[in-house]
Amino acid sequence: MSDKIGEVIEASTSQLVAECYELHTPPPLGSLVKTADGEIEIYGVVCNAATESIEPNRRPIARGKEEVTEENIYRQNPQLSKLLRTTFDTLVVGHSKGEATSPLHYLPPRPARVHSFVYLCEKDEVCRFTQSLDFLPILLSTRAEAVDEIVSACLRQASCAHEDQRTFLVRSGKELAILLGAELNRLNAILRRIRL
Repeated sequence: MSDKIGEVIEASTSQLVAECYELHTPPPLGSLVKTADGEIEIYGVVCNAATESIEPNRRPIARGKEEVTEENIYRQNPQLSKLLRTTFDTLVVGHSKGEATSPLHYLPPRPARVHSFVYLCEKDEVCRFTQSLDFLPILLSTRAEAVDEIVSACLRQASCAHEDQRTFLVRSGKELAILLGAELNRLNAILRRIRL
């Protein structure tokens, strides 16, 4: 069973925001996560994470001047774990209609439900989803900040799920060359970031 790491708190067809159950524990940038809407499993790539106050107009204040370690700040101020939250943003890159079907590398018919559980995909799920690289155009065309960093991180994370990491990355590089053939500087920047 996949690890349940959070809960959807905001959703659209192309993106979702989830709140982590544990403070300071978002999934790594580029990780593949999933949630469900009935029988439809929705897959997304983590594109951003933040820890912030639960009150939007109230910033945390520094509390560690007299402390030796960061852990002491939380021990001396146990209320902090209730006043802060960690969230992560996800770009939706595909879906499937149950475990028996192959992943579909296009947007689902509707967004995830608010309060749906979010799971970190296991290695075999990542491998199965990334057998086809048809999700790359969705990632490359997004308006997210630092999109090339997200693409690079996603491919590095996904390569760890494949038995032959190098073969997967070479195949990914070839696909990127097709998709970004007219943007040589951008292509080279991504390729440099996915080298082993």
